[in-house]
Amino acid sequence: MNYRHIYHAGNFADVLKHAVLARLVRYMQNKDKAFRVLDTHAGIGLYDLSSEEAQKTGEWQDGIGRLLDAELVPQLADLLEPYLTAVRELNPDGGLQFYPGSPKLARMLFRPQDRLSAMELHPEDFQRLHRLFEGDHHARITELDGWLALGAHLPPKEKRGIVLVDPPFEEDGEYERLADGLAKAWRRFPGGTYCLWYPIKKDAPIKAFHEALQASEIPKILCAELTVKSDRGFTGLTGSGLIIVNPPFTLKDELHALLPALKDMLAQDRFASQRAFWLRGEH
Repeated sequence: MNYRHIYHAGNFADVLKHAVLARLVRYMQNKDKAFRVLDTHAGIGLYDLSSEEAQKTGEWQDGIGRLLDAELVPQLADLLEPYLTAVRELNPDGGLQFYPGSPKLARMLFRPQDRLSAMELHPEDFQRLHRLFEGDHHARITELDGWLALGAHLPPKEKRGIVLVDPPFEEDGEYERLADGLAKAWRRFPGGTYCLWYPIKKDAPIKAFHEALQASEIPKILCAELTVKSDRGFTGLTGSGLIIVNPPFTLKDELHALLPALKDMLAQDRFASQRAFWLRGEH
């Protein structure tokens, strides 16, 4: 309950997560039918990068701060367009003060028929999230442990959806919890697209986590990872990964274009790396 995303908003991990989330939303919109985004650990929804907390770490400067004004080749500009356009819309006078969390980003990309369900357990953060979406009939904000949402809110009534699971990883066993939670959610809503975030740091049980996913019944699991620096002598976050279940058929090729460019732009030392690969399914 101590985790506050404001210290990390807009960092390199957010860039990867939000760039991919925006691609998933756009893909769902290839069909006219409505869909729902279920965000299980939603945070406060909108972050002020000029705040004392964000300035204390300055992590956004090595994330969205590097990306927003970078010169992008046409293919990359096209892939990042929905994400970067949303960020610019929040900063109409230029510069970079406000940054969208996942629920705000998804909502900004919606059509009239699309819907958001956002869960947040932290009482203060829930209140801020609730105020942000007050009066918005496209959004339902609930004070709830996001892990419970995977049972209580699936499948969505639209029968189409993106389920974003981005836990704070404050407690031991979160990787196992993520794998177990995904397996249970998938059994309730096997047709949904799932996007699960996880941290990469020294001694993190990534191999065991991947093996647990490979041992699951889920037929299609794509993995994307971006590491920005070496973990030698550093115990904090050095990279992050996404697990995407039932990804759009275009996503693997998009990641092969996106990840090398993000690695080059966001690298913090020469050990930066990236990869996109199938854990289960298509190869």
